[in-house]
Amino acid sequence: MTRIALFQMTAGIDPAQNAAAIVDAVRQAGGEGAEMLFTPEMSGLLDRDRKRAAAAIAREDEDRVLAAVREEAAAQGIWVALGSLAVALDPAAEGAGAGAVRGAEAPCWANRSYLVGPDGAIAARYDKIHMFDVDLASGESWRESNAYRPGDRVVTATTPLGRLGLAVCYDLRFPALFDALGRAGCDAIAIPAAFTVPTGRAHWHVLQRARAIEASAFVVAAAQVGRHADGRRTYGHSLVVDPWGEVLLDMGGEEAGLGFAEIDPARIAEARRQVPSLANRREIRE
Repeated sequence: MTRIALFQMTAGIDPAQNAAAIVDAVRQAGGEGAEMLFTPEMSGLLDRDRKRAAAAIAREDEDRVLAAVREEAAAQGIWVALGSLAVALDPAAEGAGAGAVRGAEAPCWANRSYLVGPDGAIAARYDKIHMFDVDLASGESWRESNAYRPGDRVVTATTPLGRLGLAVCYDLRFPALFDALGRAGCDAIAIPAAFTVPTGRAHWHVLQRARAIEASAFVVAAAQVGRHADGRRTYGHSLVVDPWGEVLLDMGGEEAGLGFAEIDPARIAEARRQVPSLANRREIRE
C-alpha cells in the first residue's frame, strides 16, 4: 500500500502566498506518512487578468514557487506532483513548436506540470496539450490558447505508484491521450484541474471514472475549489479513483485542505485480469 496526499487549493493571484500554502501542505503530507503529494492545476498563480498575471509569471529557473516546492520536497523526502504552473517560455531555447502562440503581442507561456522527486530534483515535465477554448452557457468565456502554448508529448515517469502518466484538466476530455497513457503501461494518471462549476457538475466525476476504467489505472485528480481572488469559482471535488472506477476519495466542493488515500497496487492487476481491455485493444482503421 502507498499512502498519497491531495492538496485541494483555493489558489490566488499572489505566488508567494500560494507557495507558502503548498510548502505547508508538503510538510504536513510528509509528516503524516504520505509518499506523494498531488496539487491542482495552476497551483502557483490563478489569475484570469493576463496583464496582471504577466508580472508574476517567470521562467522555470526563476520560478519561486517551483524552487520552494523543490526545497521542501527534499526536506521531507517526499514526491510532489505539482499539478501545473504558468511558466514563461524562451522561444529560442524551447523552440516555437507547432502550437506556438498566435499573435505578436501574446505572451509565450506554458501550462506546465512538474514531477518533483524526494531529492528535490525535477523528474518529469509535462505541458498541457489541449487548450481550454470554450464559451459556456453560463456566460463564461475562456481562450487559453491566446496566452499558452500547447504541448505535444505524452509524459510518464516511474514513481512510488508505479508508472505515472501526466495530464492537466481539459486534457480529460480527449480519449486519445489516455489511450496513449494506457498503452504506455501507466499504473496511475495524475489529472490536476481548475474545473469550472458548470462543467464540473455535469462531467467531472463521470469522466474521471471513465479514464480510470479505460486505462485500468488509478486516477489522482487534485483540484482547485471555491471563490478565487480573480473572481472565478472552481468546482473542487478532488478525487482518487481506482482501476475499477470506484471513488476512494472525494474532497467535496466547499473547502481547501489536505486529503489522504491508500493505493493498493493489487487493484490494478485485479481489474486488468477481470476485464483485460488493454490486452484486447485493436487498431481501428478509418
